[in-house]
Amino acid sequence: IRNTSEIFICDYHDKQCNNKRIGTPIVIEGLKCVLKKETKGQILIDHICNYYSLLEKDYFGIRYVDPEKQRHWLEPNKSISKQMKSHPPYTMCFRVKFYPHEPLKIKEELTRYLLYLQIKRDIFHGRLLCSFSDAAYLGACIVQAELGDYDPDEHPDNYISDFKIFPKQSLKLERKIAEIHQNEFSGQSPAVAEFNLLLKAHSLETYGVDPHPCKDSTGTTTFLGFTATGFVVFQGNKRIHLLKWADVCKLKFEGKTFYVLGAQREKKAMLSFHTSTPAACKHLWKCGVENQAFYKYAKSSQIKTMSSSKIFFKGSRFRYSGKVAKEVVEASSKIQREPPEVHRTSIPPSRSSHSLNKQLIINMEPLQPLLPSPSEEEEVLLDE
Repeated sequence: IRNTSEIFICDYHDKQCNNKRIGTPIVIEGLKCVLKKETKGQILIDHICNYYSLLEKDYFGIRYVDPEKQRHWLEPNKSISKQMKSHPPYTMCFRVKFYPHEPLKIKEELTRYLLYLQIKRDIFHGRLLCSFSDAAYLGACIVQAELGDYDPDEHPDNYISDFKIFPKQSLKLERKIAEIHQNEFSGQSPAVAEFNLLLKAHSLETYGVDPHPCKDSTGTTTFLGFTATGFVVFQGNKRIHLLKWADVCKLKFEGKTFYVLGAQREKKAMLSFHTSTPAACKHLWKCGVENQAFYKYAKSSQIKTMSSSKIFFKGSRFRYSGKVAKEVVEASSKIQREPPEVHRTSIPPSRSSHSLNKQLIINMEPLQPLLPSPSEEEEVLLDE
């Protein structure tokens, strides 16, 4: 066990981690930690990032699911134990929270690798919407990154079938992936193939969208999300609204209703959406407040405490407390250390759907297709 004053980090199978006299146990990314009752979220985030030598940590966060199956982001400035509604040990997940708007400005290969793992997970769980040709390209990037160059002596005709990359994977798509992998990617290292995937993925309109299921004012099922550009609304596989952050005046919620107040071309408008529970609505609002702060402002000092209601002292109050995107990019540009070695996980192709580095990102959340599935031949809907 390594005592770091507020957190004890130990091997996953270390029996001393079960000693309740030490503190509250947490299992995160295959790593077992024990923390003091008053330990705040930022302490845990910092220790996880330090453990893996991750400097560009502001893109990442820790996510957990409460007993009612509601997802939450761990708040850095609050005590961890006060945020948990379940009994210890607490199970949490390390995730990309803010997707980099410009992958080219990510300084270190380790950060790019973690983003690659997250996008690969997004693809498998139906979060990234793209054309058939883009899906084939993304699939080929994954195969090249994890399998390397095509070798006819080692790879049979149906070798792509062993890679479960998409929720639905047609034979036609697999053949196209194989064609690109064999003819276009030869000689690419894992790092180059991963970087090519990032460049393609970040150009797609659902890149970074964590879809929140809602109903609009007419009762139609919609999915809300937040990107580097702004607030987005999807119905089926079509984006029906994009409100840029500069045009978003206020985000608020009351009960199960979420409101977006915006102004475009000197015209003000209010969009309202209904969630399944008040907790889901509050989570949606917090995500919106944090994303707007991260992507919109030039300095974190410009960020103000937000209220969910017109009457400040009556509603929920929340303030994003981290760096903003511009500050993160600036800090990345100043990194001068020798880059840490990236330890990629070698997993057989047949388990490719779960080949996220289990020490860094593992699936601890229920699989829920949040967007409807499109036609396999026209487009592939690449959640959690």
